[in-house]
Formats: sequence, C-alpha cells, structure tokens
Amino acid sequence: MREKLARLFDEFGLALRGLLLATRKKCFWFPFIVTFVIFGTLINLLSNGFSSFSLIFANLKSGEILGALNILKTAFLGIFGVNKSFSDWALNFVLILFQSILVALVFFVIKNQPNKKKDKSSDSGLESSAIVAGLAVLGSGCPTCGTTLLAPILGTLASGATGAVSFAGKLSMILNILAIILAIFVFRKLGLTTYAIIKSEKYMKKKTKENEKDN
Repeated sequence: MREKLARLFDEFGLALRGLLLATRKKCFWFPFIVTFVIFGTLINLLSNGFSSFSLIFANLKSGEILGALNILKTAFLGIFGVNKSFSDWALNFVLILFQSILVALVFFVIKNQPNKKKDKSSDSGLESSAIVAGLAVLGSGCPTCGTTLLAPILGTLASGATGAVSFAGKLSMILNILAIILAIFVFRKLGLTTYAIIKSEKYMKKKTKENEKDN
C-alpha cells in the first residue's frame, strides 16, 4: 500500500513538473487562455440556468448590443470572483482552471508527441476533459443557494419546487466534486505524457549536438 501511494505521489510530482515545463512553451498558452475565457464565461452564464442566454438574445433582437455585452462582461468578471460568494467562486474557479490546463495539455501532446499514430493519450485526454466539462456545466451555478442548471430540470420532475431546488444544490456540489476528482487523475496522465515528451525532446537535441561535434 505504501509503495502504491509513493508511486502515486511520484507520478503526480512528475505530472506537475511536466505542466511547469509546458508553461514555458508558447503552444501551451493559446489553448489555455482561450479555454479559460470561453469556458469560464460559459460557466458563469449558466449560473442562473438559461436566463442569461435569454436576456442576451432579447437584447440582440431589440438592437441593444451594449446590454448583451454587459451580460457577457459580468459573466467574464465572475471568473475572478466579482459579485460572487467566495465558496461558489472558489469551486468554479478550480474547475475552470483544471479544464483550461487539461485542454492546453491535450493540445500540447497532440502537437509535440513523436508518434501520433501510436500515442492514444491525447485522444483519451480529450474525451476525459470533455466529461469533466460536462460535469462542470451540469453542476454550474451556486450550489450553496440551489440556483443551478439542474434546478429547473428537477423542478419539472418533482412536485415540491423547494425540495427540488435544495436537491439540485446538493447534486450540483457532488457533480462539481466528481469533476475535480476526475480532472486530477486526467491531469496525472496528461502531465506524465507531457513530461516524457519534453524530456525526450531535450535528450534528442542534446544527442544531435553531440553527434554534430563528433562529426
């Protein structure tokens, strides 16, 4: 048991080193920033179900472009905790950060893996990150106050609206926790692959230079 735990900690340590090494590459930051902005804004837009989208479309339909942009601006600022309670903001921020890292690592692996036909980690990583995103979207909102995407869905299935909202908040919290746990283990796999790719690349460059000197 101790050996397994020690190995697990070692793997997470290498995965973290892989992430730190990847952040030195330009190809990491573009998908990270794009995912962080888009996914983070989407999560905050869904905090009140689909009402934010309805307001955006209503503003666009009436020609109030600034009104629609203000809604998007508010959702974007929510990523950084503006007008959010700390507990709900912290949970959503962790999910947004993890999702952005996973997507960035997937793109890094796809771009830099030496043998794209044999390496399946990028495909499985992309599928897993999509599951993380799905859980995060379902659990998005304010779990502590019950204003989640699940509330109106459960409200149509349950006779008691108050009970449905309360249950939605609890289910939302569970889904968010599951998303974070899944994200951690997906990160371990992608981080290890990233570390191996970068170290292999450095070794090949060093070997090439040594061969050039010998010649």
